[in-house]
Amino acid sequence: MIEVRVLGIALDPAGQHIVLLKPIGQDEGAGRVLPIWIGGQEATSILIAVEGEHAPRPLSHDLITTLFGAVGAKVDRVEVTRIDDGTFYAELTLTTPTGPQVLDARPSDAVALAVRAEAPIFVADEVLDDAGIPAEMADLRDDEEKVDEFKHFLDDVDPEDFQG
Repeated sequence: MIEVRVLGIALDPAGQHIVLLKPIGQDEGAGRVLPIWIGGQEATSILIAVEGEHAPRPLSHDLITTLFGAVGAKVDRVEVTRIDDGTFYAELTLTTPTGPQVLDARPSDAVALAVRAEAPIFVADEVLDDAGIPAEMADLRDDEEKVDEFKHFLDDVDPEDFQG
C-alpha cells in the first residue's frame, strides 16, 4: 500500500469529475497520479472538505462523520484496494467501541470521509501500477479557472439545488 493525498478534483474532456490521488512524498509534476472517476455530488463534497469549507446544510458525508462521532467510531484509514473492469473498490477501517471494523465503500465516499476525519488514504501498489497516469498529465494549473468557477458555484449553492 502507498499513502496518497488528494491532489484535487478535475474534469475530464467529457466533463466527468475525477478525484486525483498522488503518492505522498512525490515531487509536484513527477511520478504517477491515480485518477478515479466520481459523481458530481461526491466531487462537491470532497472539494468542500479539502478547501476547509462548509455547506449551508450538512452533506451526506458530514452526516456520516457526525454519526460516527455520536456512536464512538473513528475513521482510521481508507484503502483503495483493487480495480476490476474499470471499477475501483475501497475499504474504510474504523475503530469502534466493539473493536475494529472494515467496511466496503465506494472510493469517492471513502475519500470524502477520510478528508473530513483527517485519516490517511492508501492505494494498493497494483492499482497505482494499473490505473495510474504520469503526473504531468494531471497538471491542475490549467484548471485554475474551472476551480475558481466551481468555488463561485459553492458560494451561491442552495440545498434545494441537490434535491432529486
